[in-house]
Amino acid sequence: MRPEDVDVPEEALSETFLAATGPGGQNVNKVATAVQLRVDLFRLGLHPDAYERLKSIAGSRVTGAGELLITARRFRTQEANRADARRRLAEMIAAAHIVQAKRKPTRPSRAAKAQRVEKKRQRSAVKQARGKVTFD
Repeated sequence: MRPEDVDVPEEALSETFLAATGPGGQNVNKVATAVQLRVDLFRLGLHPDAYERLKSIAGSRVTGAGELLITARRFRTQEANRADARRRLAEMIAAAHIVQAKRKPTRPSRAAKAQRVEKKRQRSAVKQARGKVTFD
């Protein structure tokens, strides 16, 4: 699933604007350009496995009430920060839908085991040849 394909219901989102730090000069002191996007994870209607993966991807950004907090303050305008927050949310949801392939445990072949033992034997012979020198 690509981030462009993610459809987030508007009723699951709530936005608040707050004063941002960073670029903007005096504008930063006057205008609340940073966006704090709150997403109610239960209202997204995700599959339980995708929900668990999203919680692990989001980490500490998930509150105890099951809300995901995304703060966007990279840009100088509210609209750009809103778009950035929603893009990051879409990327997280798309990543949560990716199922990791199960690892199949493998064993070394008989030839690989024999080769390893032979190399150990050769290395042992080299080290044994380094024995103490006797002056007779």
